Amino acid sequence: MLNIYKRYVHEEYRADGLLNKMKVQMPKDYNFAYDVVDEIAKHEPDRPAMVWLNPEGEHHTFTYEDLKFYSDKTANYLADIGVEKGDLVLVILRRHYQFWFVALALNKLGATIVPATFMLKEHDVIYRVNAADISTVICTDVGDIAEVIDSCLPKCPTLKNLILVAAKDSCAGGQLQADGDADGICEKTGGQRRAGADAYGICEKRIDGARYLGWSDFNAGVTAASSNWTRIKTCSHDAMIVYFTSGTSGNPKMAMHDYSYSIAHLGTARHWQNVVSDGGLHFTIADTGWGKAVWGKLYGQFLMEACVLTYDFDRFDAGEICSLIETQRVTTLCCPPTMYRMILQAQPENYDLSSLRYCVTAGEALNPDVFQNWQRLTGLMMMEGFGQTETTVAIANITGMIPKAGSMGKPVPLYDVHILNEDGEECAAGKTGEICIRCPDEIELRPPGLLVEYFRDSKRTAAAIHDGWYHTGDTAWADEDGYFWYVGRNDDVIKSSGYRISPFEIESVMLMHPAVRECAITAVPDELRGSAVKATVVLQEGYNGSDELTRKLQDYMKRETAPYKYPRIVNYVNELPKTVNGKVRRAAIRASDEQELIEDESGTSSCVAPEECGG
Repeated sequence: MLNIYKRYVHEEYRADGLLNKMKVQMPKDYNFAYDVVDEIAKHEPDRPAMVWLNPEGEHHTFTYEDLKFYSDKTANYLADIGVEKGDLVLVILRRHYQFWFVALALNKLGATIVPATFMLKEHDVIYRVNAADISTVICTDVGDIAEVIDSCLPKCPTLKNLILVAAKDSCAGGQLQADGDADGICEKTGGQRRAGADAYGICEKRIDGARYLGWSDFNAGVTAASSNWTRIKTCSHDAMIVYFTSGTSGNPKMAMHDYSYSIAHLGTARHWQNVVSDGGLHFTIADTGWGKAVWGKLYGQFLMEACVLTYDFDRFDAGEICSLIETQRVTTLCCPPTMYRMILQAQPENYDLSSLRYCVTAGEALNPDVFQNWQRLTGLMMMEGFGQTETTVAIANITGMIPKAGSMGKPVPLYDVHILNEDGEECAAGKTGEICIRCPDEIELRPPGLLVEYFRDSKRTAAAIHDGWYHTGDTAWADEDGYFWYVGRNDDVIKSSGYRISPFEIESVMLMHPAVRECAITAVPDELRGSAVKATVVLQEGYNGSDELTRKLQDYMKRETAPYKYPRIVNYVNELPKTVNGKVRRAAIRASDEQELIEDESGTSSCVAPEECGG
């Protein structure tokens, strides 16, 4: 192996082996696709980069040479249809392997990838396309997202190219394996496939012209494109990726990152996920429309010259995941606590999970029973971490640390992270404040991996980056040992009877009750206390909402938390309101409560069915 990551980062360690300093060294013309993926392909073409599977039985291994070959062809195809340096390209490809070809090709073109989820609706698409002046969409044919985009065309004047990726057909999902060392021809369409015992080629799928009028066929276009690509000049501070990041209210922001974002993910892959180059297989469970996908399936992992596992499924099935860990011999695993909880409920003892060497989690409350039960099952402690779409992993239980269940860990040495009060002063141990990352005004002095700006939104950028700090909007407190403990978003913290109450903490405890599948904690007005705690609860199967169950939940919370924290109001719903990327929208629950209060006071209506009250 090349140890290519050492070209771009300088690390120092304490005497006990714990990472102490981490500094990125980035050439001015650094480009992830050319300088990492293509460089590995040049020296070790047969090094495995990705094992890709789907429930239909396809199973392919892509080498770094394969990724270079197909990203070169994809770059030529996109250039031929008019995609240029500086263009923003909306990419909706679920977990299809073509996502990796496209992401690297756009790097090579100097264009900017804008990943998005397939769950977008018309208003989501229209807003994103017009806000970013999207000229090209590359979209899956699975589901109805292509039809959704079609319906938006009259309101999206900048769209010029519609490219469809046929994900599944009788021709092995658009991909055939070459036999032996001879070049092969796809008998179904005449598309050329690559030579080599372990090489693969794209096989064109004829898209339905009636259904997809005006769409170009990605697989056919890449098949026909040249594989000869000459490096074009790009700058390391060019925009590499833009993510629309949904908050709890308002239109999503566009978090823009330059190429330093890829190098900064060494903190994610090397020091948090403990990804290894040889003999390891890393599995992050995430759709490519979410930032977590590039956290766990692309940048840091490829800088580590590692191999990732991608499972292109439609719905999460805990048994399938256990089977994959067993058969593919997964060594490092990253997924949110909810998925670990579902795995623990799927009789995991029936599977051989002994290949696992390291497990990490982030994104939501990690309640102690999941931590403890996973440790009993596997012998492994889950290493929790914290980051945002605007950052890489910023706080984590990194390799060598002993985690405290429920703590995010400590600041990753790449960032200077502090907890500040409203006056910008550092909080004492045990005091809640905002998580802030030191961020000089000069862009060239800012820490790598931190957003460059909110694209085309100077007001939001200035609100987040000012006075030498990036303000995350998330609150936490630190204990005497320097471990950070998450409290919640600034807008979500509840102030009741003079106490500051963390919704995150209460949700974590409530999730330990066997009746609770999901819950969201919010504040409601209270004449005596100022605010009271309300729990909006989705129950497990077999439980029904009732006054009796409410009393049991409240008694349980009084036993497990300080008395002032228990929910004085419990509302049962069928589902929680969420953003398209799965975040609970507490703001929607609060807005529903406010509207209900107005209507009750005016006498115009009363509360409707529970599932319609914030559900």
